[in-house]
Amino acid sequence: MTGHLERMPELALEWHRAGKGAVIATVVETWGSAPRAVGSQMVVSGAGEMEGSVSGGCVEGAVVVEAMELVGSGAAKLLDFGVSDDEAFAVGLACGGRIRVLVEPVGGALPVAVLEELVAARAARRSVAYVADLDGGARRLAPLAEFAERFRMDRSGVEEDGRTFVHVHNPPLRMLVVGAVHIAQALVPMARIAGHDVTVIDPRPAFGAAARFPDTDIVEEWPDEALEALGLDARTAVVTLTHDPKLDDPAIRAALGAEVYYLGCLGSTRTHAKRVARLVEAGFSQEQIARIHAPVGLDIGARGPGEIAVSVLAEVTQRLRRG
Repeated sequence: MTGHLERMPELALEWHRAGKGAVIATVVETWGSAPRAVGSQMVVSGAGEMEGSVSGGCVEGAVVVEAMELVGSGAAKLLDFGVSDDEAFAVGLACGGRIRVLVEPVGGALPVAVLEELVAARAARRSVAYVADLDGGARRLAPLAEFAERFRMDRSGVEEDGRTFVHVHNPPLRMLVVGAVHIAQALVPMARIAGHDVTVIDPRPAFGAAARFPDTDIVEEWPDEALEALGLDARTAVVTLTHDPKLDDPAIRAALGAEVYYLGCLGSTRTHAKRVARLVEAGFSQEQIARIHAPVGLDIGARGPGEIAVSVLAEVTQRLRRG
């Protein structure tokens, strides 16, 4: 799955515990331009309630019928749909194709214990993969190390053996922006479009005003305190933009002590040299300091807040996808 996590596993567990019965349908194969990616899910209850989508409208009705027949049963079912050109065009595609959907009843093919473990991992922002044997009954969770490339690319799919389906569950991407400055005003909406949950951190109320950052989480605390409260992990990017060591340095020190996948800091080469000297004096190693991307952003000759924001997001994406 990609981008923001849908709550389909959580909803399936809720419905199962409520005695409604629950079946999860997951896209395991589809055409390249599908409106719903491999890993997309929908949940169906025994009463015919449904949430989510596997095709954007092409085959949902047929999947619901099949799912309701499986409620309370033990077996999973693989459904193959050939989608006509007309049906595909109706949901915004240029041509038809093939969709393969795995339908699993909770408490049957999908053991409740495995679903509970999956939901707990997602709540803890821990990357896990749900692994299903399409030819048999085996279901398990796998750690990041087992499918590292799939986790890095947020790419669910069937392995080369043709029978092992790996559904990647990565925590949502986060970007924590320190400094509610003009560049941040451009970067925040761009990062959100690119799939990040964005939080702006600035203890100065005049800078972090809601009018300057509509529909954005704003934390008016000192950066080190804010980052500690928010938590830092391998799906988090930190970008410091204040140009003020009193605000940037505490955030940088916190990020260097965590597993953030990206740390970028605004400032010239000369400014960064002074920053490095302060970090060395504070006891950070050259290896740790080398994790900092500074001056922040790819060198594309950016001028002005908007272009700088583009360069920052490009570098964040490069780091995320290419490592």
